[in-house]
Amino acid sequence: QVQLRESGGGLVQAGGSLNLSCTASGSRFEITAMGWYRQVAEKERELVANIVRGAGTEYADSVKGRFTISRDTRKGSVFLQMNNLRPEDTGIYTCKVRQLTATSGPIDYWGQGTQVTVSS
Repeated sequence: QVQLRESGGGLVQAGGSLNLSCTASGSRFEITAMGWYRQVAEKERELVANIVRGAGTEYADSVKGRFTISRDTRKGSVFLQMNNLRPEDTGIYTCKVRQLTATSGPIDYWGQGTQVTVSS
């Protein structure tokens, strides 16, 4: 079992910055990917950024050049630095980790989500 604790959401004006953090506790053995997803009003949840062990990072086209994902493997944490925020970035941002298990294959764990609101 993996528990996720997120922090860093809030209200910011357009053009501003926020840094989201997510820390995994419990069993951190064989975590193969850590990332951030967001749900914008009335839309499907979408990938924002992801770090995959051995494969690097990936970003949604809409955030490339503005958001940076990073990871502290020792602490079991993943961060999302969000710069030049836009009103359309407003949504609930949720951390997800994927753990590879010996018996059940990959298991995804989700955080509770943190609200990001960007005012125009």
